[in-house]
Amino acid sequence: MFGIPGKQAVSMTPTAAKQISKLMAEKGHQGLRIGVKKGGCAGMEYTMDYVDEVDPMDEVVEQDGARVMIAPMAQMFLFGTEIDYEVSLLESGFKFRNPNVTESCGCGESIKFAEM
Repeated sequence: MFGIPGKQAVSMTPTAAKQISKLMAEKGHQGLRIGVKKGGCAGMEYTMDYVDEVDPMDEVVEQDGARVMIAPMAQMFLFGTEIDYEVSLLESGFKFRNPNVTESCGCGESIKFAEM
């Protein structure tokens, strides 16, 4: 596990936990796996996938009935991130408040991290 012993890699707002829990119940999944991949105009993008089986290498974060798994290669990029779920007139979706991000593009879908 990457990070500080006793501290979860990511946290969820109550709204995000409720939405993830709802998705798990509706679809019968074990949770959501969060990762990062190369792409987008700033260099990296977040990924979210339904999980039917927990990978033993994933870091599992459980909160208020919601479960997210952090892919091993993403743990160092996501440590300290807060996941939120926002609803507005034009859109709704998960938002990541990540202290490790040094730049993001105008659309908010693409991010850049400091060189590690």
